[in-house]
Amino acid sequence: MNLLEQELHYPLADALPAKGHSLQVADGVQWLRMSLPFALDHINLWLLRDRIDGVDGWTVVDCCLDNVSAREQWAQVFEHCLAGLPVLRVIATHMHPDHLGLAHWLCSHWQVPLWISATDYHTAHTLISTIDSHDGAQASAFFQSHGLQDESVHAALKDRRFQFGHMVPALPAQFVRLIDGMRVRIGDHDWHCISGYGHAPEHIALHCPAMNVLISGDMVLPRISSNISVYDSEPEGNPLQLFLDSLKRYATLAADCLVLPSHGKPFTGLHQRIAQLQHHHAERLQDLMDHCPTEGMSANDVLPVLFKRELDAHQATFALGESLAHLHLLWHAGDLSRQRGVDGIYRFKPTGATPRP
Repeated sequence: MNLLEQELHYPLADALPAKGHSLQVADGVQWLRMSLPFALDHINLWLLRDRIDGVDGWTVVDCCLDNVSAREQWAQVFEHCLAGLPVLRVIATHMHPDHLGLAHWLCSHWQVPLWISATDYHTAHTLISTIDSHDGAQASAFFQSHGLQDESVHAALKDRRFQFGHMVPALPAQFVRLIDGMRVRIGDHDWHCISGYGHAPEHIALHCPAMNVLISGDMVLPRISSNISVYDSEPEGNPLQLFLDSLKRYATLAADCLVLPSHGKPFTGLHQRIAQLQHHHAERLQDLMDHCPTEGMSANDVLPVLFKRELDAHQATFALGESLAHLHLLWHAGDLSRQRGVDGIYRFKPTGATPRP
């Protein structure tokens, strides 16, 4: 939880959209909130009033994952929130299942295109296409090489319920590419695409200067920090550095910008929140340097340093990826070295180099 939350302001206070209904947060912008079967138990979705080729309707931003509950919630939205108008397009900020899972169903139902970055579309397509071979065994072996021995966590990595293809069973056959700097005309306003990296391959946030509104997706969240992980598919990656570099791009927006996050409540205080996230990760990196023994530590050894709360098996899979992300930033920066032991486990140790500023 963000302990500095008093620095942020929630314009709608504690108001939340009821299930199957929406709340207006800006002119032509409606807030939907759908349930998720995880510890993070909800996702925010957005309806934007639109007009394409002379037809009035809505643009949907993000979709929820594909399950019976989400389809039922969308059916209620169609009935209660669209004012008899059609959905004209679907935008996915990125490829994660809670954002992309139902895109194929929504696009098919309304016969409309999916707009998404090419990187995330093709990455998702690859994960779906290789579902039979990408069954969690590779991820399990990867984390075993980083010290994981807990069989319950290995089982969670292999659990088909949490495999990508189970939550995103299909994609629309075609898409419209979103790229950084692109302007998308939605209704009466231009929305500017801002790419972000580290959380997803190529996350696209949407900023409307005329309304001073940012749909931040998962890049800037008010109460939690976005999951930034190293995955088995990119074992040498440095996603935390990419994420921190990306945050600087949102810091150039107006200080009083209304931020519409994918989790949590709409807020103002963008600059404060970015500073909090930067400080949070700087503290975690310093914790690692302070606790790193000369004989080295694995990502699994790092868990109690970075995560003080008890983790269930599913949460531990994300925590291991995050531990690696912090270790890899220090490794790529030269503050830590990495060596694989005779037991097959990678360990990181201080290099003795001058500390990073």
